[in-house]
Amino acid sequence: MSNTYDLIVLGSGPGGYVAAIRASQLGLKVGIVERENLGGICLNWGCIPTKALLRSAEIFHYMSHASAYGLAAEKISADINAVVARSRGVAKQLNQGVTHLMKKNKITVHMGEGTITGKGRLAVTKDGKTEELTAKHIIIATGARARDLPFAPADGKRIWTYRHAMTPPEMPTKLLVIGSGAIGIEFASFYNDMGADVTVVEMMDRIVPVEDADVSAFLEKALAKQGMTILTGAGVEELKATATGVSAKIKGKDGKIVSGDYSHCIVAIGIVPNSENIGLEALGVEQVKGHIKTDGLCRTNVDGLWAIGDITAPPWLAHKASHEGVIAAEAIAQALGNKDVHPHAMDVRNIPGCTYCHPQIASVGLTEAKAKEAGYTVKVGNFPFIGNGKAIALGEAEGFIKTVFDAATGELLGAHMIGAEVTELIQGYVVGKTLETTEAELMNTVFPHPTLSEMMHESVLSAYGRALHM
Repeated sequence: MSNTYDLIVLGSGPGGYVAAIRASQLGLKVGIVERENLGGICLNWGCIPTKALLRSAEIFHYMSHASAYGLAAEKISADINAVVARSRGVAKQLNQGVTHLMKKNKITVHMGEGTITGKGRLAVTKDGKTEELTAKHIIIATGARARDLPFAPADGKRIWTYRHAMTPPEMPTKLLVIGSGAIGIEFASFYNDMGADVTVVEMMDRIVPVEDADVSAFLEKALAKQGMTILTGAGVEELKATATGVSAKIKGKDGKIVSGDYSHCIVAIGIVPNSENIGLEALGVEQVKGHIKTDGLCRTNVDGLWAIGDITAPPWLAHKASHEGVIAAEAIAQALGNKDVHPHAMDVRNIPGCTYCHPQIASVGLTEAKAKEAGYTVKVGNFPFIGNGKAIALGEAEGFIKTVFDAATGELLGAHMIGAEVTELIQGYVVGKTLETTEAELMNTVFPHPTLSEMMHESVLSAYGRALHM
């Protein structure tokens, strides 16, 4: 095996393996380095297996409410071990799929810990043995890991990160979730549907704080209706694991500290980039709090060194990493003389965000508040699920779709959804934004009936006083 490449990718997550595939398609000789599992965190311990867990919880929820659909289901129960086993099986299948893709695209896989030892040089160590690789270009795609509470690091027994929560040693009875971003809310939703008593603590004044304020308010009411306790403007002052559970002291928005006991705790307070011990400092790679600085084409300040995904700036999303992988691969191919590729810089305004709680959340672009802060005069449309025939027929009549337009030009600035299957609907608006659509094109688009997507049309019409079904 030759250890000299056009490109070496350090990390095989959704950014790394996609970058490797695209580079191979463009005729480059490519190697990829992975220390654990092909597919990275997203495929093995993140996006995919969590969706498998949530699917099981969703079906359990529907079975528990069978009477609402004219059906009967008796003696319903959930086997957490079987649910987890199914989730791990899904992850294994996709891991094998990535392995196949590496072989299909003639990408050489080097398993082990990778360290950049100099310009175009990388050492891979496994089982005490080290091999030296060289390449004209290197892409860093090492991702990130869960951030611990400094005063209560995860132990995997009572205090969990997302990774522990995916393979729980037992089913929680009373669960404390710290942080209400996508990860925290998804696990809160999963365990609540599975029967746990769930409390969510969020230090900001509303849950899912990156979303539109109307979405946050609606979700909080929906989760409270499902039986969750939601504490906003609150912080955990103390957290201690015991032999039988977790004791916590929580400071509320009123300043009072209340003690509580829980069986388990999930800490979901953000990420830490995997930028240590990979050789960045010796090369003088510019970083901001451990995240590598890049330009629009994913170049670092060091010639021949590129970075993509969670190791770089937010948003820290798998699909953003994959798209950056394509951008970087095409830019590298161009730098190596390919005149047929024309990479375009990433526009973060067109990156959608999806949260797979119950109800689901999806969004793209500016919130109403952010649009106003940016100086826009806006037109805002809002259409409720209760006004849609398909939503009513599905028994999913809770939610809404909100659209934000520039009043001066009709530009679609943002779209925000909460309700059934909105994570599938959002891409319609993403395509529209990428094509720089205005309200006129959206109004003149024919949406099929009966579908949930009709609400997207109605929300646009609503922004201009033309909604038909409310």
